Amino acid sequence: MAQQALGAGTVLPRKRALFGLLDADGWAWASVKAFAWLVFIILILGYLPDRAYYLTVGRTVDLGVLVWSPINLCPPTNESLPCPAPVGAVIPWETSPEQLNLPQPRTDGSVLQVGTQILYIGGSDGTTAQSSVYVAQTVGTGNFDKWADGPALPAPRADASVAYVAGSIYVFGGRDETGAPTDTVFVLSPDSQTGQLGEWTTAKDLVLPEARSETASAITPDGLLLIGGRNADGPVATTLKTRLNAQGALGAWSQEAPLLAPQSGATAVLIGDYLWLYGGSDASGPVNKVQRGAFGLAAAEGLPDNPDEGKLIRWDVNDQANLPAPRANGSGWGANGAIYLAGGADATGPKTELYWAVPTTTGDLPEWKHLPASDLPEPREGAPAVISGPDAILVGGTTAGGAVVPTSLRANTAPQSPFFQLGLVGATVPGLKIEGEIGQQLGYLNAAGVGTVNFIILLLIGWAYAHKAQTRAIIARVLRRGPGH
Repeated sequence: MAQQALGAGTVLPRKRALFGLLDADGWAWASVKAFAWLVFIILILGYLPDRAYYLTVGRTVDLGVLVWSPINLCPPTNESLPCPAPVGAVIPWETSPEQLNLPQPRTDGSVLQVGTQILYIGGSDGTTAQSSVYVAQTVGTGNFDKWADGPALPAPRADASVAYVAGSIYVFGGRDETGAPTDTVFVLSPDSQTGQLGEWTTAKDLVLPEARSETASAITPDGLLLIGGRNADGPVATTLKTRLNAQGALGAWSQEAPLLAPQSGATAVLIGDYLWLYGGSDASGPVNKVQRGAFGLAAAEGLPDNPDEGKLIRWDVNDQANLPAPRANGSGWGANGAIYLAGGADATGPKTELYWAVPTTTGDLPEWKHLPASDLPEPREGAPAVISGPDAILVGGTTAGGAVVPTSLRANTAPQSPFFQLGLVGATVPGLKIEGEIGQQLGYLNAAGVGTVNFIILLLIGWAYAHKAQTRAIIARVLRRGPGH
């Protein structure tokens, strides 16, 4: 009996792909396959060689997209900080060994680094302002050697402002041996070739418009600002500006926008387009006030020049940006886009807390952060801060009970990121971190090697797809032989 043939008009079923969602012979499935191959080619010829380079020269390398990581492992150098460390966090402080103490206890002095030398200038022994200057040579990154006597100031000064501008060191105002504010400016111009410091002179053409101590200073692109401070009657709100002339020397003083409220002994840090002034005292004592200075901007193209360009044109305040607590005579500095204040005193005496904040590019101060692990090991005020490499160094100061100390404190302001992280769609793994020219060359070789091998693999895959019958036969022969043949 003959079998019945298919009836006229019967349609053969078409193949389906992607769990039956797409026609295996249609444009949609072809587009999906083309995109998948594009991603694969970028991965093996672009991404993997790039990772091979950074695996050679980097301390760590990211694999995949690490949006969130529940598993984090940090290096022991971060000590007791959380892992990963918060942005701006400081590794716990270390107290200097006895051989690195100042020759004499000092407080309310000034400190700065010039080339490979750190200078501690003036200060007080707890009773009287001093004219001594101590000098230490830097050793490696963030370390310094024993202090030695340097060129003394022409007269004792404490609570002065110090700045290094255009190759010269300036000491502005400060208290003399009687405790009175002064209007003098001392200058020291080290030899750029030999490093010899030379001797201090009095800059008679830079005498301050009025006697001033405890002023905050900030270097700007065109000169230097002295902000607030204290005269014979108490805290003041004036802002003084000296500009660099064509010869690179500081010129006559002028006044720019005054503070909204008097503030002395504060810290001034320039971050981006804004100047931050925080902490210090007013006529009633320690304050938590933060004032933000704004500068005149260049005129838009096609408009007349702005006469206020580069000038400090106003100060702003926002109570939500104030410090968590009043702090006077604290140790303040700026580093890595953040502003810091360590120690200082309130109405009850010296404190240990370290506060820091990271201003936004739009001039906002979202919050002040605090970690107990980053607090000072003991209460301290009057200890000037200097940044040397990645380290913040506080020198001397006054501790609880009014004791003036010769010791220094040091902390690293750049905690390392985790060396291993594991997330849902990515991971961070340790790299070889081969530094210098050798590391770069080895990185290029590794990237080229991975790229070459992957290109050969891509060619083999293309040949296999173009010769499917031969490929299946080769696979079948390999499988028939099996292991051990």
